[in-house]
Amino acid sequence: MLLFDAYSQLIRFEPFLVRRDFPGLYQAVRNQTVQARPGSYSLEQVCAAMDIACVWYWRHVLCLQRSAATAVMLRRNGIAADLVLGIQQIPFRAHAWVEVEGQVVNDKSYISSLYSILDRC
Repeated sequence: MLLFDAYSQLIRFEPFLVRRDFPGLYQAVRNQTVQARPGSYSLEQVCAAMDIACVWYWRHVLCLQRSAATAVMLRRNGIAADLVLGIQQIPFRAHAWVEVEGQVVNDKSYISSLYSILDRC
C-alpha cells in the first residue's frame, strides 16, 4: 500500500512539472497538513518506498517531483516535513530536497551546504 501511495504521488506531481506550474505544485505541498493517524508509517518506511517508486517510475524523476511527493507523504503520516528549494550560483543549479527537524531525509546529508536556500514549504 505504501509503495502504491509513493507511486501515486509521483504521478500526481508530474503534471505540475509538465505544465511548468511551479505555483500549483508549491500550493499542493503547502496545503498538505501534518496528519497523525493510526497505522502511520515511519520516516524510514516512507523514504524507502519513495526510493523504490522512483526506480520503477516510467520516466526520469526530477528532484522537485520526488521531494514534493515525499514531503506530502511524510505529512500524511504525521511527520512535519519541509520541501526545501535551493540554488547554487556558479555554476547555476537548482535543487529540491526534504528536511525533517533540519535534517535532510531524501538526499545526501551535506546537500544543504552546497546550495543557498531559497525557500521552505
